[in-house]
Formats: sequence, structure tokens, C-alpha cells
Amino acid sequence: MVVSTEPAPTRKKQPQTIEREEVTVRFAGDSGDGMQLAGTQMTNTSAIFGNDVSTFPDFPAEIRAPAGTLAGVSGYQLNFGARKLRTAGDSVNALIAMNPAALKINIADLEPGGILVVNEDAFTAGNLSKAGYQTNPLDDESLKRYQLFRVPIDKLNAEACAETGLTGRAAGRCKNFYALGIAYWLFGRSMEPTLRWIQDKFGSKPAVAEANSRALRAGYYFGETTEMFPVRYVVSPAKLTPGRYRKVTGNEALAMGLITAAKLADKPLFYGTYPITPASDILHELSRHKNFDVRTFQAEDEIAAITAVVGAAYAGAFAVTGTSGPGMALKQEAIGLAIMTELPMVIINVQRGGPSTGLPTKTEQADLFQAVLGRNGEAPLCVLAAATPADCFTMGLEAFRIATEFMTPVILLSDGYLANGAEPWMIPDPQKLPKIHIKHPTAPNNGSGFLPYKRNDKLVREWAIPGTPGLEHRVGGLEKHDVTGDVCYEAENHDHMIRTRRRKIDHIASTIPMLDIYGDPSGDLLVLGWGSTYGPITSAVERCRERGLSVSSAHLRYLDPMPRNTGDVLRRFRSVLIPEMNMGQLRGLIRSTFLIDAIGLNKVQGKPFMIREIEEKIEELLGKSNGKN
Repeated sequence: MVVSTEPAPTRKKQPQTIEREEVTVRFAGDSGDGMQLAGTQMTNTSAIFGNDVSTFPDFPAEIRAPAGTLAGVSGYQLNFGARKLRTAGDSVNALIAMNPAALKINIADLEPGGILVVNEDAFTAGNLSKAGYQTNPLDDESLKRYQLFRVPIDKLNAEACAETGLTGRAAGRCKNFYALGIAYWLFGRSMEPTLRWIQDKFGSKPAVAEANSRALRAGYYFGETTEMFPVRYVVSPAKLTPGRYRKVTGNEALAMGLITAAKLADKPLFYGTYPITPASDILHELSRHKNFDVRTFQAEDEIAAITAVVGAAYAGAFAVTGTSGPGMALKQEAIGLAIMTELPMVIINVQRGGPSTGLPTKTEQADLFQAVLGRNGEAPLCVLAAATPADCFTMGLEAFRIATEFMTPVILLSDGYLANGAEPWMIPDPQKLPKIHIKHPTAPNNGSGFLPYKRNDKLVREWAIPGTPGLEHRVGGLEKHDVTGDVCYEAENHDHMIRTRRRKIDHIASTIPMLDIYGDPSGDLLVLGWGSTYGPITSAVERCRERGLSVSSAHLRYLDPMPRNTGDVLRRFRSVLIPEMNMGQLRGLIRSTFLIDAIGLNKVQGKPFMIREIEEKIEELLGKSNGKN
């Protein structure tokens, strides 16, 4: 009998597997590190797996901030779960930081005990100095409250790409996929969707495709073979309403909504704009779809963009412009012209932090007063606001429906959080989409010539196409005589036209849905929101109701006019709380319109609300915490 003297092979210790209902992961690094791409790939992979997803990309404002500095940090947060999600998550469960600056900017959002994966190769003396660290946080125990995993990503990525023929610098661009591979292993994601994407994207550059694929696999199998990570996490597929889904950002959904509205009405779509963050992606998306009779015009400035849209609307096109707060300020005079001439168009404001240039890449919802009240004179129009990224599609349709039915400009408010954030969107059945009926006059009124301001029972004038025989008429910014459209300076006529334009906008309320309530129809507290606060408000109210608190919520997507039952809904509750990413603009409108002393919860940090921030305010107002007095 032969007895072996070699030691028995040691078996790799298997990590513990923990199942979670949802997980929030954030990738952070330099703006050139590919964090947006890594986050997008993990989002797509999680969506394919069947999770519900919600994302929050965070871009630096500086185009070329020095590498390694705080100003150049780019981040991408993803929340994926086994249930319906409404936000990109509160506390971060896992942070992947590619350099010291990324760590410093994001560490405060990582939950105690959370997973912290760092690229230790980037923690050089120079990078530490750029980030403002006096000592290396990886060595000074300042991170002891987290699960810290130090991975030499630069070195391991270089080894993985060594045989591809790429230069060291080119291979270094693949390290985001190495980090992504680690995340895929930690959270049980399949590499296959991303490997297919790499081949589709870089198929014409075999060395680049091979390097990125190797980096992804190397990161994944590092997690598989090392005993560094004691735990893996499992998040099961979500039980979503059956249907066909795709992932959309708010800007993508808006572009698709605009195209769909034009096709439903059998109209060409004209989009005139001047590029501005965070609205520019609407232009980028629309410019890809000329086959749907979409015409995009990049003007030399905001004023040229809006006046071109006024002209397109006058010519009979579905006319729309998109911008952000500073651009809206420049467009206001021409919007007043559109109100005076009563032409249908949509003006999209993807709000960002202000005033002036403000925070170009951060979110805010501080342009509500500007939308409702921001023009000279009494100049009413319809104001809408989308609630989620996918809702941007629906509200894009609705904006055009109202604009053409009531011959009025419509302002549609989005914001940076909705524009760049993503969620699953159930692709609608085209047969079930609302119809948009357009009827242009073809003959003069009663044989007496065309009367451009002759109105129907909703005070809406007709939309005459230039060049139609017999329909010649005046347009312009001077006050018009009602019915004839002639210039008129008479005091009584001006008063009449001012009131008529206001009543026409008020008539829109008869065609919009009533304000819905989430929760009980009456009670101690109503949380009222608008725009992108929908997710954190609804989630906070849901949590508080589960603990037995008397709280409900309602969300305004129609801001001028508001739903007909708004006042009635507000008066059924002892108190009304209005969380806003501004200093209280909706609160001011509610107080002045309904004489209700609403309470504000205001945040102007360029960041969306956390669920817990609203939850804590609800508890404070109800005098309770965790269900106890």
C-alpha cells in the first residue's frame, strides 16, 4: 500500500449567501473612468434578470476637471429589487470607489457595515493630496465601520489585458469592466448580456473587445476565486405587471412621447432647441428618428430656438422646444407671443440647480413660479409635470393633446433626476393610446372672411394653416380684437381678452383626471407633491402607513390648472405637508389659491429627497416615531 506524504488540498471556503429584497450599488470614479457605462450595464443586466430598477447618474459639472480631484468625480447609483421600486435608494449598500476623490465624495452615503470596494492602486500620495486627505484612509482605521475590500484593480486589470496588444493606457480604460465584474459576482448578475454588448459595440476593434471582455471576466472570477469576500447577495426577480418592458430614462421617454403624439395626429414634429444640460439628450434622441418625420433644429441661441418653434406652430407643425432654467428665462418673451397668438406648442423645462448657471448637472424643481408666473403681463398657459422617468412619455402625449385641443402653449416640467434616471417602462399597446384629433379650417367663416379669434364653447380659436385660400389673418404680439384679430388698444377689449385667455386655460380642468389619493381619503396628514418627489413621497407614506400612521399622499401632475377636486382633497386632512426641491413654491400656490396653511419640507442641495427624510418629517408632524407616541 502506498501512503501519500503530500498534504491534502485545502478546499476554498464558500461565501455565505444572503437574500435581500433590494440592493443599492454606487459606482464612483473620475469622469473618464467609465462609471456611467458600468452602472448602465449593471442596470440593463438587472432588468433582463427581472429585477425592478431605478437609477440616479451623477455627473460632474466641469467638462475637463483635473484627474483625481473632487470636482471631477462621476457617480452612478443603481437600486435593483425583487419588488416595485420608486427611487434609486436611500443609503448605499455597496460603494465601488476607483480613487480617493470618489471615496471622499461618496463615503457619507454608504450605510454602516456596507460593502466598500476600493481600487487601492489609485491611493497614491498624489491622488490622496488632490482629494484633501492628510493620511491614507485605507490605513488609518477611519473606514472601520464599513466592510472594506482593497483590490489592486489597476494591476489586476493590466494583467488581464496583457495579451491583447493594447497599450498600457488603452488597457487601463478597461478597469471599469474589471470593477463591474466584481459587482456582478457579488450580486449574482450574469456576465452574458454585457459580453454581448461589448462584441456589438467594439466588434470592429477586436483588441478592444477582447480586452474589455477579459477585464469583465477577470473581475468576476477574482470574486469567485479569492476568499476576500465572505458574503454574496441574491436579489430575486420582481413580480411586475405582465407585459413587454424596456429601460428608459426620462429624456428618452419624452422623445418617444413627442414622436408618438405627432404620429397619432399625423403631423410632422419640429424640435427647435439650443443645447443645454440636462435637456440636450432629448435633441440627441429625436435627431436619430428622421424616419418618423422628425425635424430637429439646433439654433444659435435660446431666443432663436423658441421663435423658430412659434413659426413652426403657426405653419401647422407639432412644435416643441426643450431647455433648462436659464434657457427658459430667455424664452419668456417669445412664449408670451405664443400666448397672444394662441398657438399650440410644448415647452419642456428639464430643471436644474439655479439661479443663473447654478448647478448644471444637479437636480432641482425651483422653476415652478417661472412656469406659472414667469412672463410679463397676464400671460396664462397650461403647466404640467412628469412624476417618473417613464411618466415623461405619458405627459409628453398629454402636453400635445392639451396644446392642440385648447390652442395654447404648454410647459412640461421635468428635472435632472427624471431626465437622467432610468426605470422599466411597459411598452404600451398602440391601439390603446389616446387619440389626438386635429381639424384645420378650410373655408372662411360664413363667407365673411376668416375670423381668427372666433371661439368655440371652450373659448378655443381655430388653427388655420398659412396658404389656405381665404384664411388670411393677422398675427403678432400687439393686443388683438376678439373675433376679428385686428390690433386693438381699447381698454374694455384688453380686459376682455385677458379674462378670456385665463378662462380658456381654466376650461382645461374639465378634461384632466381628478386628483387621486394614495391611502385613506381623509385623516391627520396629507403629503402633497409634484414632479420627481413622487417616488420618495409615496415610499415614505407607504412605510408610515404600514406602521399604522394616519397619513396619505397625493401627487399633482397638472399644476395650472389643477384638478377640479384639489381643494376638496386638501381640506379633508388636518395638515398638509409639501416636500419640494425648492424653498416652497407649490406651497405658496396652494396657500394663495386654497387658503390652506400647508407645511413645507424644502431641500435645495442639488440632490433628490431620501425616503427617510420625508418619513422623519411625517413622524415629527404626527408626534410619533416607529409607531410609538
